[in-house]
Amino acid sequence: MSTATLAGGCFWCLVKPFDQFDGVNSVVSGYSNGHVENPTYQQISTGTTGHVEAVQIDFDETVMSYEKLLNIFFQTFDPTDTEGQFGDRGPQYAPAVFYHDDKQKEIAESVIADLDKQNIFNDPIKTPVLPYKNFYRAEEEHQDFYKTNSAHYNAYFKGSGRKAFIEKHWGMK
Repeated sequence: MSTATLAGGCFWCLVKPFDQFDGVNSVVSGYSNGHVENPTYQQISTGTTGHVEAVQIDFDETVMSYEKLLNIFFQTFDPTDTEGQFGDRGPQYAPAVFYHDDKQKEIAESVIADLDKQNIFNDPIKTPVLPYKNFYRAEEEHQDFYKTNSAHYNAYFKGSGRKAFIEKHWGMK
């Protein structure tokens, strides 16, 4: 079993894209790489904890490679925007790849370089590749939000601008 920790804005929108693939065993919403232990959503929302909303994915690399996982990830948000994502602004919504070892770091840098060569976006990818520090599971109401609150999730996904951005850059995948 391997672990990936990824941030791409609101964690609600980062669960569904991975939940559908073989080899992905779990996708947990949470808070990563900050300085406050066991933070709450209210604390994170202030933008002062150093944490970003993220997902932690446990996956079987014999079925789903880390490279493929990252290629899926980069199709879920705007990797050229480091100030937040869509309607969510502030450091708690900044994107990042948190690598767990040197191999993950190398793969992430390679995926970013390959995507930049494809000129998919108007600007170069600015999503940082950072060492993993920590991850705290978010409150239960934030887990599997697209399933438990599908109407709210779908309205947010569309209303935030995320859906339109993804369709513009990646088509109707």
